[in-house]
Amino acid sequence: MSDVEQEPVEIPVNWRLRPHQANAWNALMVQRKKRVALVWHRRAGKDMTLMAWTVTEALSQPGTYWHIFPTAKQGRKILWDGVTKDGRPFLSLWPRDAIVQRNDADMKLKFHNGSVWQIAGAENYNEALVGGNPRGIVFSEYALQDPRCWDYLRPILAENDGWAAFAYTPRGGNHGEALYKLALGNPNWFCEVLTVSDTRAIPLAAIDEERSAGMPEELIQQEFFCSFAVGQVGSYYGQLMEEAERDGRITKVPPERGVRVETWWDLGMRDATSIWFVQRVGREVRLIDYYEATGHGLEHYASVLHERGYVYDKHILPPDVVVRDLSSGLSRLQTLDSLGVTSGFARSVTARKVCVAEGISAVRTLLPHCWFDAERCKRGIAALKAYRRRWSEKTRHYEAGALHDWSSHGADAMRYGALMTMPVRDEPAFDMEPVQNERWDPLTYSLTR
Repeated sequence: MSDVEQEPVEIPVNWRLRPHQANAWNALMVQRKKRVALVWHRRAGKDMTLMAWTVTEALSQPGTYWHIFPTAKQGRKILWDGVTKDGRPFLSLWPRDAIVQRNDADMKLKFHNGSVWQIAGAENYNEALVGGNPRGIVFSEYALQDPRCWDYLRPILAENDGWAAFAYTPRGGNHGEALYKLALGNPNWFCEVLTVSDTRAIPLAAIDEERSAGMPEELIQQEFFCSFAVGQVGSYYGQLMEEAERDGRITKVPPERGVRVETWWDLGMRDATSIWFVQRVGREVRLIDYYEATGHGLEHYASVLHERGYVYDKHILPPDVVVRDLSSGLSRLQTLDSLGVTSGFARSVTARKVCVAEGISAVRTLLPHCWFDAERCKRGIAALKAYRRRWSEKTRHYEAGALHDWSSHGADAMRYGALMTMPVRDEPAFDMEPVQNERWDPLTYSLTR
């Protein structure tokens, strides 16, 4: 818990500062910190505090301001249509006479001084936020967001000297914990952890009621006591990935010369397409590389495979790869064939069409044999850690099936590969002597200079 000298503050909005929020407010208002991480417990007022700060900034400094949630749907439910516990709309923090235009469809407000404030979702950052030039951004529930959203926006803020504030409770050892550790050791950041023991804003009796209602203890430790030690609640593979880290199987895994590479795909239309690059060496399944992108045709992914320079053995593709496109009359498998991806030695294999639960079981069986390159597979590793069941606040139980979010694509590609993976066995590598200044062309199986 940070401890800064508290100075009197004036809040020109319909909001009252609570004592435990004073340190963060002074860091923003007085110290003018450009990077803020608030790891506060549930109902501590993270979003309200940062929204109040945005109000003061937007009405005094013309610019574009965003409040980003994991999904736009969450942003609408929580903030745009949300109300405080005493029944006031969250949007009432904005002075009504300062608003000149309200766009409900885009969750956007425009103000008399030219400022714009908008709620957006990280799941669609590359389309919804492209071309924007924000002066300030709030990342709400950052630990549940697609981390690439911040990676995408960070250079923009650095260029225009903008500010970013992150508000969340822990979700295991993911990018939320990494950001916390970074902020904790950087004097340019303000970082604060507040548990219910610090704020006393929620009585322990209320937390006991949550337990009685069925809230998992792991989630209680994260939501109310801000514990990073507890893994992602409801995660399918979190414990197995933690074991891989403890065993040293998430490390530097260079490609093995002389061993062909197979790829495991999840093909998206509007969603992302994900590809794992895998080698089998003895009884080890080595995930040496990972690629994911959105908004590209199959030609792009064929080019990615070619540029990687691997010698491919097979490509494991999802069952719907054989479905024909109505516009072209060709299936995506036929398109990949025409691009030279699934031809010659690099044959195509269509994954079995089975229930998701069977595929998840296959991944769990395979993971103890897997080694991951920590850097090249960073995005894929994060996806496997984050892939989880749906939690219902209404029923206080996990629902059937997995939550579909940014982590689904890498996890689905892993699932298709695991379903088609035969028992690991020792196989001799084929002879491929290194040649200086030359590499293998994966499409023609010839050396190129």
